[in-house]
Amino acid sequence: MRYGLVVDSPCDMPADFLAKHHVVVLPVAIHIGDETLVDDRSPELVTRFISEKLNERSHNAVSEPYTSEQVQELFLGRLVLEYDTVFCMTVMASRSGIFANAQKASFAILNKYRAVREAAGIKGAFMMRVIDTQTVFAAQGVTLFAATQLIAQNHTVGEIRERLDYIVQNTHGYLLPRDLFYLRERTRARGDRSVSLVAAGLGTMLDIKPILRAYRGETGPVGKARGFEQGAQKLFDYARERVLAGLLVPVLCISYGGDLDELWRLPGIAELRQTCLDQGVELMVSPMSVSGMVNIGVGGLSLGFAAPDHKLPF
Repeated sequence: MRYGLVVDSPCDMPADFLAKHHVVVLPVAIHIGDETLVDDRSPELVTRFISEKLNERSHNAVSEPYTSEQVQELFLGRLVLEYDTVFCMTVMASRSGIFANAQKASFAILNKYRAVREAAGIKGAFMMRVIDTQTVFAAQGVTLFAATQLIAQNHTVGEIRERLDYIVQNTHGYLLPRDLFYLRERTRARGDRSVSLVAAGLGTMLDIKPILRAYRGETGPVGKARGFEQGAQKLFDYARERVLAGLLVPVLCISYGGDLDELWRLPGIAELRQTCLDQGVELMVSPMSVSGMVNIGVGGLSLGFAAPDHKLPF
């Protein structure tokens, strides 16, 4: 059985991990004024987005995911030939059309793949599973990491599907933005009025940063901190507690919308890194995608893990 893995560009995982496991990335087109950026997790695009301060005009950006037709073309032109089963894992469906487009495409792909494989002399059925990770950014990497483990352990397709569904329901994703005014403008552009002008103004004056959680398809505030560094410390201390308590998948994923040297200087991350090492938990750290920075702003932090139900400390 040849397994393939597909994610979308908002899934924050290190480039070497994606390459090692031959993970295919679905790009997202981002329209900023009259310019279109194709977010394919290219390091060059991330560097340009930050250095040219494109975020200063990206609060009204419009994201355009791969269409159903483009997904069909990718699968029928390549993936149905290279693999027998493909797991396609997307950012939460409530925040993007990627899942809906991939799901729609899957029906057409499963109706057309036989002729494509037979013409290439490939026997046997092709299977495709589209999974809504129900979270965003770094936390999406938890489901991907779990899939690579399950495949390496020679689990059946059914076992992998069942386990990934369970992991999705227990994946906790957290976001810590730096700029509340940017976040307010971005949420307004998406039709979300959860961050008011007054709240943004007061939050900026008092340097209050919201801690947001993306969990089971919903995103909302679960805590706050006085300043970005205190917020990062709170998140890292909380993650450290969860690592010590035991994770459902031995991985902790973190992404940062800026130079990773800045991330390693934040309070609490050194202790978290050591705890992960001591507990045999992989710490996956990567730059945040342009899609992520467009949504929460440059300098934002994203963190995710899978754990049993627990009381939040914020």
